[in-house]
Amino acid sequence: MSKHFKTVFLVRFLGYLVFFTGLISFIFMLGPLVQVELGYRLDRTLGVKRTIATNTGSLSGQPETSNAPEAGQGEGFSNIKPAENEIIPLSTEYGIVIEKINANARVVPGVNPANEREYVQALTQGVAEALGSTPAGQPGNLYLFSHSTDAPWNIVRFNAIFYLLRELEPGDRVIIFFKNKRYDYIVFDKVIARSDDISYLTNRYDYPVLTLQTCDPPGTILNRLIVRAKLVNS
Repeated sequence: MSKHFKTVFLVRFLGYLVFFTGLISFIFMLGPLVQVELGYRLDRTLGVKRTIATNTGSLSGQPETSNAPEAGQGEGFSNIKPAENEIIPLSTEYGIVIEKINANARVVPGVNPANEREYVQALTQGVAEALGSTPAGQPGNLYLFSHSTDAPWNIVRFNAIFYLLRELEPGDRVIIFFKNKRYDYIVFDKVIARSDDISYLTNRYDYPVLTLQTCDPPGTILNRLIVRAKLVNS
């Protein structure tokens, strides 16, 4: 085997190694998001509608049924077997469910949105509640955020629950669980705001409003996608 042949073989081998290593890394990083996207598109194509389990409480802050966790537990319903296309909330102590996009997460309370270290840590656990938010069901602004992060490779790492938030439209439902009570909000507004626009965070209302925020486009820090919803009357 000539020296030239060995050199060419080595160069090609290294090239293929780099290519396939990069491909595998790309699939590993973005594979879960591709799965979420394809799952959503497939549901829409087949007309599948995902709904929250019917035994997880009544509307607008009414007490849970007997299936609710005991005081201090509040971490979902491990003893309930969901029917097909039903969603069991991860937490009824403080959680969010968006049926249309099959989003289901815990909410981490009192997170400073100006403290990157603090909110990054919170986003590894679920969705963050901005410090100073109004409690669920009360007049004011309940502000939840889940950044799509500043780079594509961090989207999965930081648990971007709101990746499909862009699919929400006026009339869609967002369900908040707080202290084992359920609150249903209906979307009324969706806008793209500048990344330095904090007006949606500082807004105060005389009726209960839920504000959801993520990055737009996903994996960038260019803009903010803001979705607002009003509490449904019981």
